[in-house]
Amino acid sequence: MAYTCDLGSGQRIYLSNAGADTIITLASSSAGQQQQASSRFQVGAWTQPPEMYRRGANVFIKLSTAQGDHYLQLQGNQMGALGSAPDLSNCQQMGMQQAAAPATPSIPDMEPMQPMQPMQPMQPMQPMTMGDMQMNTQPMQMRMGNMAMSMGESGQNRPANADTSAGNRRFCTQCGQPVSPSDRFCGQCGHQLQ
Repeated sequence: MAYTCDLGSGQRIYLSNAGADTIITLASSSAGQQQQASSRFQVGAWTQPPEMYRRGANVFIKLSTAQGDHYLQLQGNQMGALGSAPDLSNCQQMGMQQAAAPATPSIPDMEPMQPMQPMQPMQPMQPMTMGDMQMNTQPMQMRMGNMAMSMGESGQNRPANADTSAGNRRFCTQCGQPVSPSDRFCGQCGHQLQ
């Protein structure tokens, strides 16, 4: 058997007992939106219906079980068990009604999604020219007037004994600079290689 109570501001709480577990579901609804979250507390089977009390923004739930009374506190959307009985003398008792457990929202039937088309390979970037500035990407080079800057290896400054096959290239683990298999230290940053 489930019990429910309207908390106001579009919130409703559902309590049910399944064996030793108490399941509490907090359902919120507002314009075009519905949410619900459940918490489970192992307190034992109920011996009488739950009771709810409100003091300000706090809601207290009293659960009477064969193992004794247990108290839960709801504050906003947070639910927790209390270690001792709260002072309920200046609280307002809230009315609870028997109800069916809240329905689990279902996902509406939708048409199956169509698979995406595979991406086309990117075309190499063409050299760019803006006024007297030129830029290439393979290798990265930039020229502006009489100034030039390049990054990476080009055919003219590559050492004659450099092995460029992908399987035999090594790189410094510190700065990423290409290094030869026989190097003990990186020529760029000085990091000791293994």
